[in-house]
Amino acid sequence: MARLFLAFAVALCALAAQAQGWPSKPVRLIVPYPPGGSTDVTARTLAERIAPALGQSVLVENRAGAGGNIGIEAAVKSDPDGYTVLVAPDFVASAPHVYKLNYDPMTQLVPVIQLTSQPVVLAVHPSLGVADLAGLVALAKQKPGLAYATSGAGSQQHIAAEWFAKLAGIQLTHVPYKGGGQAIADFLGGQVPIASLGSTPVIPHHKSGKVKILAQTTKKRAPSLPEVPTYEEAGMKGLVIDQWLGVFVPAGTDAQIVRRLNAEFDKALADPAVRERLAKAALEPVGGSTEAFAQLVRANFEMYRGLVADLKIRVN
Repeated sequence: MARLFLAFAVALCALAAQAQGWPSKPVRLIVPYPPGGSTDVTARTLAERIAPALGQSVLVENRAGAGGNIGIEAAVKSDPDGYTVLVAPDFVASAPHVYKLNYDPMTQLVPVIQLTSQPVVLAVHPSLGVADLAGLVALAKQKPGLAYATSGAGSQQHIAAEWFAKLAGIQLTHVPYKGGGQAIADFLGGQVPIASLGSTPVIPHHKSGKVKILAQTTKKRAPSLPEVPTYEEAGMKGLVIDQWLGVFVPAGTDAQIVRRLNAEFDKALADPAVRERLAKAALEPVGGSTEAFAQLVRANFEMYRGLVADLKIRVN
């Protein structure tokens, strides 16, 4: 018994020493989507800001595929030493209800901080010739099966579009991509006439008149889209999704490291230059405690459990 206690004490001391010396090498931020989408934009903006504070390089690594699951699983299976950090959207909370996963994000990831919030937007290509959500509903009833692009199966964009289709009594065809950056290219080209995406890759093209955003999922109109009605304002009662991005680390990461990461990201989010860059990408900085973010993740996990079942969304 004494030997076991001694071994345990030595292990604790080693972990404490590791945490106190962290970081002693570059930190990587895993983004589970390709470059160009809101997750990638946020990660790169903040990596640049927190690197000097940490005294080490912070490298963004895009690990796209399987709707985001490849990158998330890579983070889950990394050593819990503080050198692998995941930047991911609320897909983390919905994925367990949609996919058969090889991991459990609710027990194998530790929430660190909420970074941003943004609406999911529904946009149309000019070739459809519709000016508002009512016009799209009317067209979809005449032409069932209109295609819409998302950043991936089981994403919040997918859930929002299927929720809209159910409330409107229409049938749409889902075309999933590996991320918002890839989806926007085909959408702009007219190959897919509708897009349900995070606001970041869509807003510049909406502002320039290349596409038109018809609705947004937040309870109130986002500051970056004051002219666009919410889904509820457009008659889709109850359709509210406040999409977020957050930071996670593998379970078992030392609490000191979690606190340091929370503090550095929180300070970065308060930086006026960072806030300006995020605002240009239609992202609202949030920040806050690890406890508040953990509560949000758990609440969203339960919310998506019901939504996914009700909408019959499932990916094998």
